[in-house]
Amino acid sequence: MSEKNREGKRTAREKLAVEREKQKSADKRRRALIVGGAVVAVLGLAAVIGVVAANAGKDDGSEASGPVVVPSGARGKDSLALPVGKDSAKSTLTVWEDFRCPACKSFETAYRPVIHELTDAGDLKVEYHLVTLIDGNMRGTGSRNAANAAACAQDAGKFPAYHDVLFDHQPSEVDDAYADNARLIELAGKVDGLDTPAFRTCVEKGTHNGWVTKSHQAFDKGGFSGTPTVLFDGENIYQDRTMTPAKLKQMVREANKG
Repeated sequence: MSEKNREGKRTAREKLAVEREKQKSADKRRRALIVGGAVVAVLGLAAVIGVVAANAGKDDGSEASGPVVVPSGARGKDSLALPVGKDSAKSTLTVWEDFRCPACKSFETAYRPVIHELTDAGDLKVEYHLVTLIDGNMRGTGSRNAANAAACAQDAGKFPAYHDVLFDHQPSEVDDAYADNARLIELAGKVDGLDTPAFRTCVEKGTHNGWVTKSHQAFDKGGFSGTPTVLFDGENIYQDRTMTPAKLKQMVREANKG
């Protein structure tokens, strides 16, 4: 083979090697672009999923508590207490309750007769604070909706009777029946003169939802352990295992002598 031919073949091999290297480089760039594009797509999808997930945990505004509209006649700090009884009563019972709370119903069943007796006689006034503890524990809005409806009843001057009706017809703790405003309006029919257009509008619009939220926040800030929390002249008496309706009655009478 001539030197010229050998030189030509060597040059051809070198050119081929160069072309192969170029092809390899091109393939690497193409693979990098494909992988990079896939990573970008995955990250983009993750970002979208993250936004969706984040938004899923946020309130869209339809269930927002709204402005704080204080019920008529509410009193106490930040006007969060609904009063029952005569202002002239010397003793005060402060009760924190949740309309979905079974223990609250037990308290009402046991103590309601003596509380009614004492408030009717002018010996005791009661300040009710409404809480949404069960909504947080069991999920739902029944505690809040019932508390709003009770505040609407307060506007109508019918809170004491409606308060009792709500506890008398309390659903089981896991049943969020009071989330249904229609049920709350139906129960209002058991209180003379309560089921009016104004009451229905107040219930359906959640007029006092913001006030209910503020009431529950006050409960949290108070450091109370649960519902019901019952304070007699500032002292937590529901934690007293020896407490009975008769003992409460005696305590009120003794306090009123002073």
